[in-house]
Amino acid sequence: MKVLITEFISLDGVVQAPGAQTEDTEGGFAHGGWMGKYFDPKVVGGTFDELAKQSDALLQGRRTYQVSAAAWTSRSGDDFSHWINRVQKYVVSDTLIEADITWHPTTIIRGRDFLKTVADLRAQPGGYIYVYGSPAMVQSLLIADLVDELVLTVVPLVIGSGKKLFPAMAEILPFELVSAVKASTGAQVCRYVRAR
Repeated sequence: MKVLITEFISLDGVVQAPGAQTEDTEGGFAHGGWMGKYFDPKVVGGTFDELAKQSDALLQGRRTYQVSAAAWTSRSGDDFSHWINRVQKYVVSDTLIEADITWHPTTIIRGRDFLKTVADLRAQPGGYIYVYGSPAMVQSLLIADLVDELVLTVVPLVIGSGKKLFPAMAEILPFELVSAVKASTGAQVCRYVRAR
């Protein structure tokens, strides 16, 4: 399996709360929902639908998982909803317990086991381990060099504050741009593969 990171990202690298005003206000972030007018169902939505078809697992941090569980369990009637509601989900959390899990199938991964579990999953046959949101978790994956592909939907905004995607790192990680498609909204979907 391969770890696939998909993120909505501003020109200055912000990934916090793209979907809704109250999605993640940590640190006083007041710009939630910035992605809304840049979502293009054909280019952006079509890319995510296609990647989901190739994915056998969904990996998320606790906050992204809880927001997603609340949003997706009541949705149906399209390919992405069908996929996300049936796919094996993994949530990284030291605070959730089994009784908190209402979006099935879901497995809780404890923080101490996180990187080993992802490495073990990567050694299994299958498609992508699909990741979105969860910037702290993504940073850990990047530092551990467990990211195989990045699909970044770059939005023509400079937000100025908020959680960033890329951590400070000691080692350089080269990626190869394999495609870039401009959406009708001005967003650009860029796909990168880890050059190993």
